[in-house]
This record gives sequence, C-alpha cells and structure tokens, in this order.
Amino acid sequence: MKRQNKYRKFQLQQKNIEALEKENSRFKRVYSEYENMSNELWNLENSSGEPVPDDFINAMVLQTSYLEDEIEDWLLQFNEKKTNVKH
Repeated sequence: MKRQNKYRKFQLQQKNIEALEKENSRFKRVYSEYENMSNELWNLENSSGEPVPDDFINAMVLQTSYLEDEIEDWLLQFNEKKTNVKH
C-alpha cells in the first residue's frame, strides 16, 4: 500500500484554492510552487535511489513550510471574506 503524501495538507480546501487561483495570480504561483516542492519532497523521502543530503531536504522542508504559512493566511482571509459577505 502506498503511503499518503503528508505534504498535501490542503486537499480538503480544494474548492477555496481553485477560487483563489482564479482571482489571484500571485496565489496561483505560490500554490503551484508549494505543490511542486511538496511532490519533490515526497519523491526524495520515498525514493530508493541515491541518498540526498539532510541539509538539502531540511532546506526544502523549511521552504515548503513558509509556502504553507502563506497559503494558510490566504485561505483564512478568503474564508473571512466569504463569511462577511454572507452576513
């Protein structure tokens, strides 16, 4: 059984992400970069090929976490905006 990619933490918010990507090109670029980095990290950590230095993987994890923080901020603002429009 294949292990799930632990870096794909925004799967439950796909509709909001798609809406944000349509209205904000910067968000789209950041989310695309996050997807690329999380996929690459997953591949590096689960490959049986040549080992990659821990420093390199740690730098990628750090960069991915910065992107996650930025995406989370956008999603919070988006959800607050949606909530305020409903009231």
